[in-house]
Amino acid sequence: MTGRVPVPARRGLLYAAAAGITAAFTAAPDASAAPHNAPDRPRPATSWATAQTAPTASDPVAAAGLTDGLCTARLRLSAGGQVRVRYGHAFGTAPVLVGPVTVDGHPVTFAGRPQEWLAAGASLTSDPVEGLRVEDGSLLTVETRLPGPTGPLSFHRNTHAWHTVDGDRTRSVLLLTGVETTGARGPVLAVLGDSIAEGTGTPDDADLRWPDQLARRLPGAAVANLGISGNRLLLDSDRNGPGAQARFDRDVLSLPGLRTVLVHLGVNDLHHVPVERDPSRMVAAYRQLALRARSAGLRVVGATIAPFEGWTRWTPEQDAVRRQVNETVRTGRVFDAVADFDAALRDPDRPSRLLPAFDSGDGLHPGPAGHSAIAATVERRYLR
Repeated sequence: MTGRVPVPARRGLLYAAAAGITAAFTAAPDASAAPHNAPDRPRPATSWATAQTAPTASDPVAAAGLTDGLCTARLRLSAGGQVRVRYGHAFGTAPVLVGPVTVDGHPVTFAGRPQEWLAAGASLTSDPVEGLRVEDGSLLTVETRLPGPTGPLSFHRNTHAWHTVDGDRTRSVLLLTGVETTGARGPVLAVLGDSIAEGTGTPDDADLRWPDQLARRLPGAAVANLGISGNRLLLDSDRNGPGAQARFDRDVLSLPGLRTVLVHLGVNDLHHVPVERDPSRMVAAYRQLALRARSAGLRVVGATIAPFEGWTRWTPEQDAVRRQVNETVRTGRVFDAVADFDAALRDPDRPSRLLPAFDSGDGLHPGPAGHSAIAATVERRYLR
């Protein structure tokens, strides 16, 4: 493994290692018979993604499910190329029939069929969409018919973009978890994050979340945004989903072609009840995530926790824990590299708070300029 790169004072570092070989979209009829000198086929990478939670009583559409429902999602991709779509039902208790499906008006098939069953707890990946290739950064429309009755649906609550379910506007995406493309020419990255990665603090439909801005800075990169608002490093939540320890294998390690994972979690452990007061527990959790990533052949990057004085639940004691965790992340060789979001966002005159120009107004979530600062912290020269 390449040695650790020193971390500049206000810059984050990010670099990736090659991942294992993944299946191509169009496989040879008999892979074992293919000659060793055959040219490499395009390899899929996740160009758009979202991480699922289970619906609660405050999510009536997902909790009740659909009968002959039509879900229309408008998705901003990162890398382009040939397309296939992926569905998941991580929290389901019964199978759901998916289809017909169209992507930008092109019919989608599953092993040649227009409909397929998505098993409870499983995922379902389509065939490559015939006649469709997209450019980097394309806006893709996916229409999914769910004949139902489906029962409760696994979903992502707030993508900070508008979609429709049976014609009604919603920020939620039901069952759809990813779009895979074959055109990644740069880094292939997953962001395991919370509301900051998800996009809180940025306008809906503006694609100003920092993972989107990073993808625009790195043409040909495939960036999967796995942020969940309220998500924690250590503990699970009925509303905000399993913590990072519990969801890492499903949300991160299952992604095709992945080379690097960036972990940006921890602030919710500091201020959500029960509050975490032991920095060593958080660092131990980071070390476990890093170990699991490396065991899967990935490079792992850790982000420091940004300041949040001004947030309704902030206390000086929480800030002391945050600073201890950050110091260990910077100096303790926990990760292969460090993205120093704290240094990029903090007010030098008051390091416990965000620089006012970067604050969305609540003290915790950066606004669009803050998201730009985060994206700029992840430098191209450290990516592979």
